[in-house]
Amino acid sequence: MNKLLTFLKEWTLPVAMSTGIVVYFIFYFTPALDAASVVFNRFFDFILPWILFVILFVTFCRADFHRMRPCRWHFCILLMQLAAVVVTTALIMHNHASGNTLILMECIICCVICPCATAAPVVTSKLDGDLEKMSTFMLLSNFMAAVLIPLVFPLVDTSIDMPFWDAFTALLGRVMSVLVAPMGLAYVVKHLMPRLHRMLVSNKDLSFYLWCVLLLVISGTTMRNIMNSGTTVWFIVAVGATSLVLTFVQFALGRYAGKFFGAVTEMGQAMGQKNTAFAIWVSSAYLNPLAAVGPGFYILWQNLFNSIEIWHHEKVKNKNLQ
Repeated sequence: MNKLLTFLKEWTLPVAMSTGIVVYFIFYFTPALDAASVVFNRFFDFILPWILFVILFVTFCRADFHRMRPCRWHFCILLMQLAAVVVTTALIMHNHASGNTLILMECIICCVICPCATAAPVVTSKLDGDLEKMSTFMLLSNFMAAVLIPLVFPLVDTSIDMPFWDAFTALLGRVMSVLVAPMGLAYVVKHLMPRLHRMLVSNKDLSFYLWCVLLLVISGTTMRNIMNSGTTVWFIVAVGATSLVLTFVQFALGRYAGKFFGAVTEMGQAMGQKNTAFAIWVSSAYLNPLAAVGPGFYILWQNLFNSIEIWHHEKVKNKNLQ
């Protein structure tokens, strides 16, 4: 039993993802559960934003708002992301990509341009990184994405009717509701409700385990999107392999750049851990719906990477305590 608990603690993220995928396939291959799956889909679509809200609220409750300010490595990562977006967009325009090639490139641009994940501060905190700096970067990254997406997407796909201000205000509204609202509530609780605040921050891993619950649901939803994509197996394999390479490259670039700023953990998460739910939403809304498969795979790869990081970090920490 102790070995099982230790395994679950060290590999919580892969267990959550595997559970979500297995549960999805149980429903997929059991026709008698079709009616129940419709009900669960509606329920999860409703509850997911609220789980995310609670996760961010709990995370911000632990943050020191006086330390949430931009620093040098924030701008380094933002410039690296901007460069990646410019290069990818230029390649698409120069090669006049179309068909499956365009969809594959759209998968890439979605995984590059989408902002830092809302769970990045949670994972960074789990890795004993700087929670406040990570939270600050998450906000900056989301605002940059709100500006870049309306500028870049019409260049990537010329058939898109995407007025800049309409798209910008829609994206900014999503950022405000998803990020700023839980931050504001956390600020109020921290300064006006100290007893509630102490209770929320007493469990350091509360936001992490809430994220695992969210990941379980997202993994099942991701697998549903992949299975219902309506394309060939070979194209799905190509998208999955491309997303895997992209995940590794972005995490590696971030961690390498972090060596020059003394922020390896923070910059690795900032560059590599993406808000793939956001990417799936914008790709489905503005690009070819198949482009959402790329971020779907990315969420699986990035959380496998996070699991390895957490396992290695815990292993080193336990070794140092011995």
